[in-house]
Amino acid sequence: MLKKISLIITLVSTTLMVTAQSVQRVPAVDIKNLDGSVFNTGKLANDGKPMLVDFWATWCGPCKAELNAIADDYADWQKETGVKLVAVSIDDARNMEKVGPYVNGKNWEYQVLLDPNGDFKRAMNVNNVPHIFLVNGSGEIVWQQNSSAPGDEEKIYELVKKLAKGESIK
Repeated sequence: MLKKISLIITLVSTTLMVTAQSVQRVPAVDIKNLDGSVFNTGKLANDGKPMLVDFWATWCGPCKAELNAIADDYADWQKETGVKLVAVSIDDARNMEKVGPYVNGKNWEYQVLLDPNGDFKRAMNVNNVPHIFLVNGSGEIVWQQNSSAPGDEEKIYELVKKLAKGESIK
């Protein structure tokens, strides 16, 4: 009997350790704001509310389509869930100057950051764009997707709403 209890305690402890280790947070990396000033991604937060971190590029049609679709309803999303979207451009130094005019032309209300050297992209294990992460109010990455199709914004919004209500999204 004592061996069974010991085995159960060991299994529960191991499960808890594996679960604790699998929590992924947004890493702290120095990248840039649109004005060229340095921004450390460790400062990304949203006062305990959900946050979306979306990697994109000016040359990526699906990226822009997704962000433009979200922009259409972003004010409503924020009002209902308090979500914040951070759009991280991975355009390199040659194309980085296209980001500001594009963002301004689309009137995005997002926080837009520049990662021209790909440091943040590598730290987040982003291989291609679009790649979007959903971060809970504790700063834990709880969901991610590395593709986009028309209508995906509705799925993303449903996940954000669940997370804002404190529901599990798994």
